Amino acid sequence: MTRFKLLILIVLLMPFACRQKEKNNKEKFFPVVSFIQSQVAAIDTSLYSIKKITSVDSLKADTVYIPREQFRDAASDFLSIPDLASPKYDTRYTEEKMFDETMNRVMLTYTPLKPEKEEIQRQEVLIKPDPSGDKITNIIVNRIVNTKDSLVQKRLLWKVDESFQVITTKQLKGQPETTSTVKVIWNESE
Repeated sequence: MTRFKLLILIVLLMPFACRQKEKNNKEKFFPVVSFIQSQVAAIDTSLYSIKKITSVDSLKADTVYIPREQFRDAASDFLSIPDLASPKYDTRYTEEKMFDETMNRVMLTYTPLKPEKEEIQRQEVLIKPDPSGDKITNIIVNRIVNTKDSLVQKRLLWKVDESFQVITTKQLKGQPETTSTVKVIWNESE
């Protein structure tokens, strides 16, 4: 009789064990936040001149050089995005992998299953295939923060080892929409 009970217990627990194994074998999303943190750390110890260009509503741009100590603050929009590589996002986002022949890039695209509930509306990682080692070239993030009295949309572009750009569109209740662009360059190729 005890063998019978053991057999029933094994049969009952098998689906849970299989489900757990499936979940552990699932590929993780690309760790965008960790990757950008490593880029910021590299710039913290570099000797690059860091240029920041700011414009509001496409008016005259203001250009200043910023010290390395201020770079992390300038990159805060990237460092504060939700980390989709975290397990809590596994069931909330989908990943699509695609190769674009015209650009010669592999594109990893992350989109939410329920866009109205998520801050990150789209995240893309572009990778240039190379026999000596693939290279991440760009990270693109579309982020929306909706509050009671405002809607803020941020379009973020990180050009690996070169620059980043943040376009912020704000719509405050009863106010006209404003758009600001911040571009930070430390090693942009001409």
